[in-house]
Amino acid sequence: MEFASLLADWPFATVSLEDIGIDTDVAETGSTFAENAALKAASYSSMCGMLTLADDSGLEVDALGGEPGVRSSRYAGPDADDAQRIAFLLQRLNNIDKDEWSARFRCVIAVALPDEAPSLFNGECRGRIIEEPRGDNGFGYDPVFLLPELGKTMAELSSEEKNRVSHRARAAQKASKALKEIAGRVSE
Repeated sequence: MEFASLLADWPFATVSLEDIGIDTDVAETGSTFAENAALKAASYSSMCGMLTLADDSGLEVDALGGEPGVRSSRYAGPDADDAQRIAFLLQRLNNIDKDEWSARFRCVIAVALPDEAPSLFNGECRGRIIEEPRGDNGFGYDPVFLLPELGKTMAELSSEEKNRVSHRARAAQKASKALKEIAGRVSE
């Protein structure tokens, strides 16, 4: 539960879908991160009758017109692992000048109450893609996503560092403020 650490100061107890006996997967049929996050949050909130937080996130590479985008986890095929996704990404960038390999990780967190439209919170982290994977922390495209201002890839950051600069951290900071407002409304 990565969000539990990102939203440690929020005024609610954190439970997972597994904790409350929900094992249904909500299909991510949206064409944007916002649509997928809202779909999941609204669906799960309706199923459990509780305030629900869901996200959708991925990598957008400028030289590829924003690919892989919402298809980040399926970019190299539905059964590809992280190394295969990275290899496919680098292959797609092979004939493009490395100066154009700017990218961003984007995250949208949706917060939903039963029978209410979800509120959306965006976060992004800008960087660039590098040719050689570096680092053992993280997952997905983290080893080839360089944060120039830190001189490290996402996979070279400690959990604490990542929780300060990542796209999820930035979206979670915004969501945390809204959750505190919701807590105030609920307690009145």
